[in-house]
Amino acid sequence: MDVILLKDVEKVGLRGDVVSVARGYARNFLFPRRLAEEATTARVAELHKRDARVARHEAKTSDQAQAIAATIGKTELRFEVKAGPTGSLFGSVTPTDIADELWSKAKVRVDRRKIGVDNIKRIGRYQVPIDLFQDVQVEVTTLVIPEGGELPSDAELAAMEATEQQAEAAAEPAHEGPAMEEILASEDEEPEEPAAEAEPEPDWRADADAALADE
Repeated sequence: MDVILLKDVEKVGLRGDVVSVARGYARNFLFPRRLAEEATTARVAELHKRDARVARHEAKTSDQAQAIAATIGKTELRFEVKAGPTGSLFGSVTPTDIADELWSKAKVRVDRRKIGVDNIKRIGRYQVPIDLFQDVQVEVTTLVIPEGGELPSDAELAAMEATEQQAEAAAEPAHEGPAMEEILASEDEEPEEPAAEAEPEPDWRADADAALADE
């Protein structure tokens, strides 16, 4: 079924995208978590109007892109997030988050699909590339900081990540089952009919084989 994503969902799409997913995945995972809604004709039409309004603010020429790049180059984005002791986030900073923060802080609109970073899942300092126009790219400094704390030094960040990697390597999973998406999607599938048992060969076939063997 077709749904509209209300938030960025890793390996599925970005907020506002209309994507096709298994009905069980939508009903049991996306809808209860308010990550998506059904893609009705009216809602899709609203999205198209919104995208058209946003596009008016994007660069239409190389000169406009250069001016926007100059503004972004001077901008520093800060995200205070909940994180564990080894620096892993309880969630992530997504391309849509970065696009929203650029508009909020610098009043610059960029297409979130042109932000060249996957979901950020660790605290740290990032230089996030953005394609503004043909041959015009800029990097925005992005700080992902633990909530209520300070950003550790580069050496401390590297040590925290190494500690987490060692812990993950030491932990051997007892069982690797199917992915959650596969479980949810399988609920919509019809169970396969058991294969019919082969009928026993008729007596005449056995007699014919025996006759041929005697010749």
